[in-house]
Amino acid sequence: MVAQRSFTSSLISELRAIVGPAHLFTGPEELVVYSYDATRTTSLPDAVARPATAREVSQILLLANRRRFPVVPRGAGTGMSGGSVPVRGGLVLSFERMNRILEIDEPNRMAVVEPGVITGELQREVEARGLFYPPDPASQQFCTLGGNIAECAGGLRAVKYGVTRDYVLGLEVVLPTGEIIETGSRTLKSVAGYDLTRLIVGSEGTLGVVTKIIVRLLPRPESVETLSAFFPGIRNAAQAISRIMAGTIVPRALELIDSGAIHAVETHLKEDISAGAGAMVIAEVDGPAVATSGEIESLAEMCRSSGAVRVKQARDKNEQDRIWKLRRSISPALYTIRPRKINEDIVVPPARVPDILAEVQDIARRHGLLIVCFGHAGDGNIHVNIMLEEEERPQAELAVKEIFAAVLQMQGSISGEHGIGITKAPFLPLEAGEQALEAMRRIKRALDPNNILNPGKIFISE
Repeated sequence: MVAQRSFTSSLISELRAIVGPAHLFTGPEELVVYSYDATRTTSLPDAVARPATAREVSQILLLANRRRFPVVPRGAGTGMSGGSVPVRGGLVLSFERMNRILEIDEPNRMAVVEPGVITGELQREVEARGLFYPPDPASQQFCTLGGNIAECAGGLRAVKYGVTRDYVLGLEVVLPTGEIIETGSRTLKSVAGYDLTRLIVGSEGTLGVVTKIIVRLLPRPESVETLSAFFPGIRNAAQAISRIMAGTIVPRALELIDSGAIHAVETHLKEDISAGAGAMVIAEVDGPAVATSGEIESLAEMCRSSGAVRVKQARDKNEQDRIWKLRRSISPALYTIRPRKINEDIVVPPARVPDILAEVQDIARRHGLLIVCFGHAGDGNIHVNIMLEEEERPQAELAVKEIFAAVLQMQGSISGEHGIGITKAPFLPLEAGEQALEAMRRIKRALDPNNILNPGKIFISE
């Protein structure tokens, strides 16, 4: 754990005056709670503030520029790349108090929310009104919209519906120097100047602090059909994925789970799910009921013709929920295999999924490692988990480099939805190139000349 840097008593007093004494934390036990994310990387902040308004955020950032201390925005701390870890100490901005759904505009199919709203809560609220917010990261029951904005979160349904940036119409943003701006609009189309909304989405809290979000909604699908298919091995499952994606049916979710992930979930849930199968595919379609029944049958037949030994269609919502509980249990279940893991979220063109899976298996054999793969194979986004004991870390780090090299050779990306943060910063130059990186640095310097906002993230030389 990185040591805490001390704030002066006068600075603490100024911060308390902004957010109120009840919403500024400085006690050691309180600071630990805000010192880590899902990477288990830990660094103590000097203090934690829980603002309630954009004006309070603005006052904090003005003070930060005057007194030169780092400010790190934080949602629920579910990130997978260290993006909300205060690696240089300073002040963590927690948005627990800014957690209201401000408006659901049914006629125009949009909602206005604060950044601390839990993603799953927004989904439940809009679905009760016949509407639909598609982005669904695996942590949707506890991650926040603000964190989704910062990382441009994806999720299971991205293969059909896209990712967070595809649903953000506008933002209220406090710039690193304290100005409050509004980006985008409440319209579905706008080309009035630079697209600052898309600049902020996915910027990992380095270019601005989001204090209000306008999201686009869709009509709730009339019908949803789900199936699970089990295969002798990962190659058959990958072939089924490729066959489905080459067809005319666009599934709303298409997930691939290898034998290691299946075994971990069976151990975690204490039940036999696969009957010894070597891989699993989950497919889901949605739309008019007259269409989905035929589509799910077509997908089932594609799985069978690719070698599936068992295909089962969910008969009702309870069976659908059971299938997705299995999928969402994978990440925590993996710790039943090994005490530690390195989790990467590589992306390749969907047709190259069989190739990258084969390459990962070769890399695992060469280094004597256990590598578990699962994820959103329909859009080419595979979660590669290197399971290890601490003494295996040197081999694991070599394996990461080889996996990234293979991904880039296949014209893929080193991060599909987890961001760069601190864990992938050393590898970003491999994909972005120096000229593109310098363009990014110029944007950062222009908006944040004193490097106040979330320093130490994305750029290793920052």
